[in-house]
Amino acid sequence: MSLAMQTMQPALDRLRRTWRGSPLPAFFGWWGGELFALLPARWRAWLRRGADWHLLQHVDTQWTLYRAADHTMLVCWDDQLEPTAQQALLKGALNTVDREDLRLALLLPEHAALRRTLALPAAAGANLRQVMAFEMDRQTPFSVAQVYYAVRELAGPAGAGRINAELVVVPCTTLEPLLESLRALNIVIDAVDVAAHGDRLGVNLLPAERVPRRPRPRLRMNLILAAVSVMLLVLVLSQWLHNRQLTLVQMQAQVESMRGEAQQVASLRQQLQDNAGAAGFLAERKKHSVSMLALLQDATERLPHSAWLERFSIDHNGQIGMQGQSKQAAKLLDALKDSPLITNASFQGSIQPDPATGKERFYLTAQLHRPVTAGTKSPAPREEAR
Repeated sequence: MSLAMQTMQPALDRLRRTWRGSPLPAFFGWWGGELFALLPARWRAWLRRGADWHLLQHVDTQWTLYRAADHTMLVCWDDQLEPTAQQALLKGALNTVDREDLRLALLLPEHAALRRTLALPAAAGANLRQVMAFEMDRQTPFSVAQVYYAVRELAGPAGAGRINAELVVVPCTTLEPLLESLRALNIVIDAVDVAAHGDRLGVNLLPAERVPRRPRPRLRMNLILAAVSVMLLVLVLSQWLHNRQLTLVQMQAQVESMRGEAQQVASLRQQLQDNAGAAGFLAERKKHSVSMLALLQDATERLPHSAWLERFSIDHNGQIGMQGQSKQAAKLLDALKDSPLITNASFQGSIQPDPATGKERFYLTAQLHRPVTAGTKSPAPREEAR
């Protein structure tokens, strides 16, 4: 095991224990099993591919090879056979197994191992193997140098702040001869396990430095393919984002162009409304205004022929001013009383006789009467008539 792996091992062990203690493994196991059952049989068989464990057991002088998945015996041979024959039997039995998936474990009988269950502080879980190495003299009649051992954390209830662990110990005098025999036969094993209740216990008594490193070209290829897939996915997403950005820029340009056109249309509409309002205002003013010609005609028809005007004016408020001479100026008010255009006629100042003409000089004021709509004021232009 490399130094980096040794440094990371305690953290990985803590993470592994936290994961096993959570409800997530049971949930994902159930969920994955349900999904797995929905797949076709061929797909399920293909997905089951992985580590294919086979168990090699030695009893008396007989070697027996089992398939771990179903405990099927594949081949059996005696120690007395030639090494080449033993290798040929083993190779023939494993001929159909993918070499990358093949895993071979030496299975020791149950009575060959010493097993002790211990309650340890939870802090010891960070490095159980090292803790058990210190406890080996107290828990077993052997020292660390005299045994092959493995430690596994047990599931189940434990006291507060404590964990349950099992120590599995096999004396070197028991295991070394078997390992020597396998080395002589050029048989590489991946683990040394112990039988338990008709199955394997699930530990590996081999030290980490003696576990073989098997080449895994399929995994390497899968990693390369996964990396290529990730790169392609990143490229596709980048291209998609680039296309979206281009589309967004085009849409923004179109929106800006349409905004300018909309502003022009709004300006033209406002001008049209202003022009229409002005035209309507002028038409309404013209409709409700009194023309100067009509006013002069009405005054001419009502004033007597003996009266003549020197000055005739009207301001923007409709105030009318008449200055002139008449033989009987006082009767002018009666003459203008029934006028539909001239109202509130009255003299301003006193009536004075003119010795030159023998007539009476007057100055008369009145108000222009015109229909005005609500909110509309039509100021009359100031004009004078003499």
